[in-house]
Amino acid sequence: MFFFDPPVYALLNANAQTWPASIETARLASAWLPNLGIGAVLLAFWRSTPALRRTLVMLLLSMAFAWCVSRLIRWGFPMPRPAQLGMGMQWIHHGASASFPSMHAGGAFALAQAVSLGCTRHRRPLVWLAWACALLIAWSRVHLGVHFPSDVLGGALVGSGSALAVWQLYYRLRRLLRSLRQPR
Repeated sequence: MFFFDPPVYALLNANAQTWPASIETARLASAWLPNLGIGAVLLAFWRSTPALRRTLVMLLLSMAFAWCVSRLIRWGFPMPRPAQLGMGMQWIHHGASASFPSMHAGGAFALAQAVSLGCTRHRRPLVWLAWACALLIAWSRVHLGVHFPSDVLGGALVGSGSALAVWQLYYRLRRLLRSLRQPR
């Protein structure tokens, strides 16, 4: 837990006086947006061109890499959740697993970063939508009391960094394969 976590968590975490629609919005964002994102990717994969399929594979690899990195960090540095420390209110059932980094935020930001890297300028509204969903998911995890702000910030960094790493590796491998194919 970082120095800014208690005051920012207290500001964002829902309490008994919080508007009920805010809590329900956070619940829906936390439960449904990740599934809708994966569903949209799979539907797009099924109904797309080979170039778009390649981009979608990169997107899924980015999310998978973010998940693996998050798991490794959680294994090495098991940080408690707010409820385990008696802080705030927890609005959804959640186990006592490690909380840093947030895997919801990691996956959402990996998706948003990969969409940013893979979309052409003609699909910018899709990029804005992906980033808005990632921010909504991150907010929902703190609002519902299952993560500290540093957990979702860590998840955002892991997710975005994972997407950048996967795409960078892809372009390097692509250049290497092109150079090997060219006659000398």
